Amino acid sequence: MRFRLTPRETSFYDMFAASADNIVTGSKLLMELLGADSSARAEIAERMRAAEHAGDDATHAIFHQLNSSFITPFDREDIYRLASSLDDIMDFMEEAVDLVVLYQVEELPKGVEQQIEVLARAAELTAEAMPNLRTMTNLTEYWIEVNRLENQADQIHRKLLAHLFNGKYDAIEVLKLKQIVDVLEEAADAFEHVANTVETIAVKES
Repeated sequence: MRFRLTPRETSFYDMFAASADNIVTGSKLLMELLGADSSARAEIAERMRAAEHAGDDATHAIFHQLNSSFITPFDREDIYRLASSLDDIMDFMEEAVDLVVLYQVEELPKGVEQQIEVLARAAELTAEAMPNLRTMTNLTEYWIEVNRLENQADQIHRKLLAHLFNGKYDAIEVLKLKQIVDVLEEAADAFEHVANTVETIAVKES
């Protein structure tokens, strides 16, 4: 780790941890959506919307701290990129839940539960990793596993698309369901962006 003669603003670590913990909350709401009937989904969507707003607040707090701090724990552009990528995850998860409600989807296609399970695992790993930014330890396994999960998510997504286009669904239903599974795939990509940013930070700080 690089030796520094100047003090560093350490509240960023806590804010990144809080943002990641909020993503775990979002992933649990996605899991809850799977087992909910259509009458319960609107209420889940409301809670997801509240979680997404909390995520926005956390991101804005990081940006405010970044703009007001003379010394930062690592490069400013990496702080911005990490905060933005964490925010993207929450945005995509909230969008997926909102689309399920808006499109009045009766039944999600088989395979979506696997997508959401991957996201839930990535959320747990990300929440566990954020506190380790303080010491830059025990992070290698994190970004390796998240990249593996993203590859798994890609495979699940491709199988879902093949299922949607097998002729079982009418054209309108295909469009609705494809948008939902595409957004969930974007959430998986955003987890990988977070992991890649953490790897970049760790390499710079080593």
